Amino acid sequence: MEMEDAYKTIAEASNETLIKEKGSKFFGYVFPVSTEQEVKSFLAAVKKQHPAARHWCYAWKLGVEKVRYRVNDDGEPNNSAGQPIYGQILSFNLTNVLIVVVRYFGGVKLGVGGLVKTYKASAQLSLQNAFIVQKYLEQTLCLEFDYQYMSKVMRLLKQRKLAISKQILLEYCALEISVKNSQYNSVKKDLQTVPFLKIV
Repeated sequence: MEMEDAYKTIAEASNETLIKEKGSKFFGYVFPVSTEQEVKSFLAAVKKQHPAARHWCYAWKLGVEKVRYRVNDDGEPNNSAGQPIYGQILSFNLTNVLIVVVRYFGGVKLGVGGLVKTYKASAQLSLQNAFIVQKYLEQTLCLEFDYQYMSKVMRLLKQRKLAISKQILLEYCALEISVKNSQYNSVKKDLQTVPFLKIV
């Protein structure tokens, strides 16, 4: 059951990579993204960094249960850049990721086959240099209780390996805990049996 919650992404933006092919330079970048707005921001930043480049080709994939993706050849022949880049996202089994490959034309045409090979290699190298992490789809449970039960609640959460995502201290104590999707119903049912806990 647990593996249904798991997905792989990257922890942070990776360092720039460079591949040279027949005079052309291919700079590769990988970014963690969760929205299309973030995709646009990173693309704008890369274009600003490489204003003299000929092509800024990219692919991105968002979501776990509902997947969205896009590929862009940015002036290269159809399916010679964006698709090979996206193929590497699939090969590494990642989501919530953007790969951008910037090309400076070196004067020698590579042909469609050469472009496919080089864009794929650039995306692959970028991902090999990225810090890949496993994350989980989670939901939040909010628990309320009196302060006198704090140590008992903490022990309870530790036993069940539940992480606190937010703590609110008012006249009573409220904790938000993160629970993996597949465990949500069983954890909620379990905690509902604890007499001093209120689940809201």
